[in-house]
Amino acid sequence: MTDPTPLAALSSALSDVTARAAPSLVSVHSHRLRASGFVWKAGLIITADEALADEGEVEIRLADGSTRTATIAGRDHTTDIALLRVDADIPPVKLTSAAPALGSLAIVVAADRGAPTASLGMVSLAGPRWRSLRGGDIDARIELDVRLRHSHEGGLALNAQGEPFGMAVQGPRRVLVIPAATIERVAAQLETRGRIARGYLGLGLQPVRLDDGVGAMVMNVDKSGPSAAAGIRQGDVIVAVNDEKLAGVRALSRSLGPASVGSVVDVAVRRGGEPVSFKVTIGERPEA
Repeated sequence: MTDPTPLAALSSALSDVTARAAPSLVSVHSHRLRASGFVWKAGLIITADEALADEGEVEIRLADGSTRTATIAGRDHTTDIALLRVDADIPPVKLTSAAPALGSLAIVVAADRGAPTASLGMVSLAGPRWRSLRGGDIDARIELDVRLRHSHEGGLALNAQGEPFGMAVQGPRRVLVIPAATIERVAAQLETRGRIARGYLGLGLQPVRLDDGVGAMVMNVDKSGPSAAAGIRQGDVIVAVNDEKLAGVRALSRSLGPASVGSVVDVAVRRGGEPVSFKVTIGERPEA
C-alpha cells in the first residue's frame, strides 16, 4: 500500500478534526432565525446573540433530527454571546485560550438543520483585545478568511490541532471570532446572574459642541440614580471625566463596562457657564 500524498493526509486530518467536534454542535431555531450553537457545559449551549430572536420559543435541533425546547439563560448583545439551557445529553467542548497564529488554518464547524457542516479558511488577522461597537470587551481580535452562512453563526472555530478557540460570527465586513476567554468570562456571569452588569450614571445625555471641544448636556436625571445623589442636575454640561476631556456621548457610554460598577469618577461639568466638579459612584444599570 502506497503512502498517502500530502494532500490526502491533510484531507484526512481535516476530516478527523471535524468529526471530533461535530457531536457538540447543534442548530438553534428561533422565530424565523436559524443559527448554530455548541455545548459549553452539560445542559448549556452557547450561540450568537445577534442570530437569536428577541421573542418566541427557541428550538434546538440535533444531528439525529430530534428537537428540544431551550430556554434563554442569559444574553449579552455587546459581546454577541447568548446562553441557552436545554435538557439533552450532548458532549460539551473544551475551549482553548491559545491564540491562533496569523496565517494558520482554521475550520468553522457548525450545523444546518442539525446536520454538521464544515468550512476551511485562514486566520487573516490576529490582534489584541478590542471593544465592539456595542461596548463589549473582546479579549482578542481574530478575523477569518472563510465563508460563513447566517445559519452557521454560533459555530466553533477550530485550529489545525482541532482545538476550539472561539465562536464564529458575522462582523460588519468579515467573519469574526469571539475568543474562548471572552466566552468563558461572559457565559459564567450569564449562567449565575442571567445578565452582565453594566455601569450606570442615571443620565439622559445629548451631545453639544463647545468652543474647546464637545460636551454632553444633561437632558434628564434619574432621581434615584448615582448622578442625582452626587448633585448633577438637568442642564449641566459634562466636559470631562477623571480629568480627560469628553470624546462624546457614545464614548462615555462605552466606558461604562462591567468593571466600572462601583468605581468613583470625577465628573467636571459647566453649570451656567461656571465649572463645577462632582464625585459620582457608578451604579449598576437596571434591567428595565
